[in-house]
Amino acid sequence: MANWTPYIRGFKAYLQLEKGLAEHSVDAYIHDVEKLTQYLEIINLSIGPEKVTLGLLQDFLKWITGLGLTSRSQSRLISGLRGFFRYLLLENIIAREPTEMLESPKLGRKLPVFLSIHEIDSMMAAIDLSTLEGKRNKAILETMYGCGLRVSEVVNLKMTGLHFKDGFIRVIGKGDKERLVPVGRTAQSEIIQYIEHTRSHIAIKRGQEDFLFLNRRGSKLSRVMIFNIIKDLTSKAGIKKNVSPHTFRHSFATHLVEGGADLRAVQEMLGHESITTTEIYTHLDREYLRSTIIQYHPRS
Repeated sequence: MANWTPYIRGFKAYLQLEKGLAEHSVDAYIHDVEKLTQYLEIINLSIGPEKVTLGLLQDFLKWITGLGLTSRSQSRLISGLRGFFRYLLLENIIAREPTEMLESPKLGRKLPVFLSIHEIDSMMAAIDLSTLEGKRNKAILETMYGCGLRVSEVVNLKMTGLHFKDGFIRVIGKGDKERLVPVGRTAQSEIIQYIEHTRSHIAIKRGQEDFLFLNRRGSKLSRVMIFNIIKDLTSKAGIKKNVSPHTFRHSFATHLVEGGADLRAVQEMLGHESITTTEIYTHLDREYLRSTIIQYHPRS
């Protein structure tokens, strides 16, 4: 078997140092390339990357399909291989990029579930505000809907990340990337009420002092608990949709866009990478993002 190790090692360094990808993203790319090398071993073909052809890659995909890999997983794999061979082309290790004509499988595009403003209000109204947990849950849902946060971002939200005077919260997103997200008046108000009337009555466990949302034992909430809170409220509100924490994120984006907000601003607030190969979007002015929330979000 030809030695692919130096090429894979170089590709890994390129992804880490030049692309600045998170460790799990780098590992995913490397695993994609390793699947191809495993295939070459299985068919007993000892060639280096420079000898890989479009025909060989098509045969590899047929083999992968036979193993039961879904269309979505195949697309992810092709994306990884494209990245690898483009790196080799960049480094002048290969003269032609064999994935150029490689077709990705057709994906049935699922439209994300989102809630109407009326449904959001129905879920908020279903919260029992006579309990300490109810006040906390109201603050959680208003924060998720008002800021478009991922569930992991909500459970890891810190007290030191609240910058209400400036109208922002600091969020740690995917790949430990930090971003400032505008926070509207409704979410701010609910968070302040929760801190003053609920959080202040909790005996907080050591090491958990900076987490904003806590359970009754004084520890940060789990992702599963957020799921359960939302499932319970969906049922109480009589909503038949399959609602998850991510539904609030989709609803946040949908309501902003439907209201006329700039797509670039929504993209920035969600913490999405640019969908184009060249980074045509620069970081937008924070005041502009804040004014977008105030102008277009239903809660503002």
